Amino acid sequence: TDLKEGTVEIPAGFEAHAVAIKEILRKLAGRLEVKNADDKIYIKTREAVLNSEAFKELWKRVRHKTTYRVDYDNAALINECITALEEAPPVTRTRITFRKADVSIGQGGVQATETSTSGPVAVEEGDIELPDLLTDLQDKTQLTRKSIANILVESKRLSDFKRNPQQFIQQAAEAINRAKRLALVNGIRYQRIGDEEYYAQELFESEELVGYLRNSIEVSDKCVHERVVYDSAGIERVFAESIERNESVKVYAKLPGWFKVPTPLGSYNPDWAVLIDTDAGERLYFVVETKGSLFKDDLRTKEGAKIRCGEKHFEVVAVDENPASYNVARTVDDLMAHV
Repeated sequence: TDLKEGTVEIPAGFEAHAVAIKEILRKLAGRLEVKNADDKIYIKTREAVLNSEAFKELWKRVRHKTTYRVDYDNAALINECITALEEAPPVTRTRITFRKADVSIGQGGVQATETSTSGPVAVEEGDIELPDLLTDLQDKTQLTRKSIANILVESKRLSDFKRNPQQFIQQAAEAINRAKRLALVNGIRYQRIGDEEYYAQELFESEELVGYLRNSIEVSDKCVHERVVYDSAGIERVFAESIERNESVKVYAKLPGWFKVPTPLGSYNPDWAVLIDTDAGERLYFVVETKGSLFKDDLRTKEGAKIRCGEKHFEVVAVDENPASYNVARTVDDLMAHV
């Protein structure tokens, strides 16, 4: 909490190192969300909304489960990996920075005070001990050693490995995994399991929904829950507030964590199910993923790949009359553009 609010107190005598100390603390804490247990709440379901005909019709269109298989050409995948590695950023030479410090030993232990820092010194390639490249990349990509060797040789980037082994391994693993994810998503085929395999509406009552006061808001009786739990970015909160103000939205639900779409990259949990009444008296059903950007290139690769899997899942589910449409939106205005 002190890190977030900028109130970290540095003990006397260490003020000169405040910046470095706080930086280390941030790395240790990571993205740790500090939550007050007293703010923890169990969010109730509105039975009147849950059992309404409008919500039943909405849920009937989004509830079905699917399974998938992935078809891809192994040779094409290897070629994609080669291209991805060829186009990866250049690898810089390994550099070393020397720092000097005065060290004193007292009752409080060893203390060091930095006195000077050298500029970066390039390391000669012949002086670098090279790690086991194939084993390291095999662990990071799960490809066979033969495939990895083929990718490395054909990409003509092996000289970069000698220049800076660690940077090259990181970039090569990222390039290969990006190409893998793209191949998996492009080759995925979903199939609806059957009419009897779906997420039962009763799960809204039997599965507890837990949240915290600071990341949830109270909503009207258009929502199946009494409160909406939103993520730390706040995009979901803005969307929920917009839904509340929009008179065309008749009923909606923030999809709970147990509602999952299977993907090769892990389970995917869409954000919303929404029912909209048009001016012409037509009812439209939507599954909505809220994101800060509508450009898929702006999304993290894995996240964007899961969204594309979601699109294919709901295409297969949309077999009944007037099915639910899957959309990515920043605001309700973006969603209304599809109405």
